[in-house]
Amino acid sequence: MLVVGLTGGIAAGKSTASSEFRALGVPVIDADEIARQVLEPGETSYTRVVEHFGPSILDDTGRIDRGRLGNVIFTDPEQRKHLNKCTHPYIRRRILWHLAQLYMCGHSMCVLDVPLLFESGLHRVCAKTVVIECPREVQLERLAQRNGFTRVEAEARVDAQMRSDVRAARATRVVNNTESVDELRSEIRAIVSLWRPSWVRAAMGVAAPVGVVVGLACVWMPWGRAVLGMATAWIVGSLVLW
Repeated sequence: MLVVGLTGGIAAGKSTASSEFRALGVPVIDADEIARQVLEPGETSYTRVVEHFGPSILDDTGRIDRGRLGNVIFTDPEQRKHLNKCTHPYIRRRILWHLAQLYMCGHSMCVLDVPLLFESGLHRVCAKTVVIECPREVQLERLAQRNGFTRVEAEARVDAQMRSDVRAARATRVVNNTESVDELRSEIRAIVSLWRPSWVRAAMGVAAPVGVVVGLACVWMPWGRAVLGMATAWIVGSLVLW
């Protein structure tokens, strides 16, 4: 399975790119969504974060208010590092679990959408990486319009990420989102067309997880040989039909 890492500057258009990948039938693992999940009440990360930052970051229902937490971490790099220590191990664990599920389901390609792809080290599980960039002033304008941030607040969030030139230098493909939304979507379609594995590689991707299951069956199940025979016939038949 080809794993493509997707990242970019805040408000650069990464969400639009991610939605276009989905529209093209490519599964997307959203690290932001997973980050929200691990900060839900009852999660280990939630407990560790509240113990460190205190009840002032909670809303009236006892949930973590991301705006309040953001006001703390984006003005203090040390606090931001501590938040990452509390959350990143659990986020990585869930991401790897989702990757394993997609692989076992036989998907030929998936996208790992991570704002801090290189900073977190998750680029290491990606065969290719796509970085969405746009001019800094455009980012600041979008953050002001979209989130209501002051310029100081917007700059703090932009500056908290890796510099755009460093990020771009590490990417397989850089998409400069300076034109229309349609142009950005066209770029993503071109990437999928170029990178999506061929039917042969896709078939091999399906065969690999089946092989794992069959191998386990042969070791642990008394009817393993029968399963092996049927699975082999199915794989060969699939390849012939394709």
